[in-house]
Amino acid sequence: MARYGFRQAEAAVETADRLKLDDHLLDALARHAGLDLDVHVQGDPETGPHHTVEDTGIALGQAIDQALGDRAGITRFGNAVVPMDEARASAAVDISGRPFTSFDAPGLPHVAIADFDSDLAEEFFRAVANNAKLTLHVRVEAGTNAHHMVEASFKAFARALRAATAIDPNASGVPSTKGLL
Repeated sequence: MARYGFRQAEAAVETADRLKLDDHLLDALARHAGLDLDVHVQGDPETGPHHTVEDTGIALGQAIDQALGDRAGITRFGNAVVPMDEARASAAVDISGRPFTSFDAPGLPHVAIADFDSDLAEEFFRAVANNAKLTLHVRVEAGTNAHHMVEASFKAFARALRAATAIDPNASGVPSTKGLL
């Protein structure tokens, strides 16, 4: 079970799940997205980290969706490119109300990074996007170190989300020709 509080604010993260790398990635996400997160996760060590990571993404996505309300006044679109040593990742977010995830990481090796399997990054992003109703594209463009590649993807997503959720001072209402997102 994962529970989140969400608000655009200075980032402060307190994590208590049992996945050390997941804690590190959530901390990076919170700091770079400008989120105040209080995360309490209880995983099942018998089934491995998959469900813990996925449930965390679901809870975060639901919190984002709830916090955005009717989406009035937001920028809606955001993108970012983040280098991390030899790795580079990009992300593009559309707070569209239409969940979709494209995770393109052809060079990312499927390995365990501490207690986090590299392929769980895609599961996390899909869970967040589906539950926050985001269109999300994440691409790991370069890298050889799986830890750097995954961390760069989390930071790119965070920066893109921060840009998309920013208040647009020139906008009034919902940023859609249909009037809703």
